[in-house]
Amino acid sequence: MRWRKIKTLIMGASLFLILSPSVKAQEIPSTHETGEQIEKILTDKFAEGKYSTKGADSCLMCHRKNNTVMAIFDGVHGDINNSKSPMAGLQCEACHGPLGQHNKGGKEPMISFGSDSPLSAPSQNTVCLGCHQKTEQSGWHSSLHNMEEIACADCHKVHAAKDPVLQKQQVSQVCTSCHTRQKSDMNKRSSHPLKWNDMTCIDCHNPHGSFNESALKKTSVNDTCYSCHAEKRGPFLWEHAPVTENCSTCHNPHGSVNDALVKQRVPQLCQQCHADDGHASRVVTPPGADAFGAGMGCLNCHSQIHGSNHPSGSNFAR
Repeated sequence: MRWRKIKTLIMGASLFLILSPSVKAQEIPSTHETGEQIEKILTDKFAEGKYSTKGADSCLMCHRKNNTVMAIFDGVHGDINNSKSPMAGLQCEACHGPLGQHNKGGKEPMISFGSDSPLSAPSQNTVCLGCHQKTEQSGWHSSLHNMEEIACADCHKVHAAKDPVLQKQQVSQVCTSCHTRQKSDMNKRSSHPLKWNDMTCIDCHNPHGSFNESALKKTSVNDTCYSCHAEKRGPFLWEHAPVTENCSTCHNPHGSVNDALVKQRVPQLCQQCHADDGHASRVVTPPGADAFGAGMGCLNCHSQIHGSNHPSGSNFAR
């Protein structure tokens, strides 16, 4: 019924269909060629340019019963009214390559995507990058994701009304499916509100790569932190060196078992640098015995540790 409705809308015009990354390998007739051999076959097919005259109508003769395949029409890639959509161009073959002899027995390979694809991740990604050339993707080729041969289809889902990784409620879930250490940190007692989706991984990082440290959107760690923690930016009359150098010297941005995301509790954190200047080098007494180990430790006195504008604030005590 759904296919009849689509066919009525297009009045005989060809449709475009992108085979879903989640289509299982057994749904596509298997071949004995290796990935390199398949790439060679596909390259030759592109050179010959034997595209179907019926577009997606040819593809749907076999694939229309697959609900995952048909879900392409629910998303932007299957919008026949959008001139930027593949559906308005070469349709299925815009992404999966020329049909050639594929519909005659199904043995001639087409470009497929996802973990079941015999093609390498870079080969799959060249298809996506043929259209997606925005500024956000400009750092992709030098990105860690590209170097690790992560395919676009590993994170993105094209055959869907909405791509999960583009939804705020699901971004962090997709990222932490690989970044398990960060997922663990997110669930520690002190963390940014990532697990409640009040923040997402892409608020700080560009997953498609950037020319900055750790694929950050901002030029430095500190600039990233200052975008929310503007009160720590300064400039201050009295500046604390590790604060101006790198916030992550003291803090773990993904989460910590200590208060305020600090890597170690105070005063042990402070003593990593202040080890030989009088009272700062003393052995910490049991909590509650004196001001050195009780409560906030060093911060009981040096409360303005991120910087001070007080004329007598050289020790960050006021």
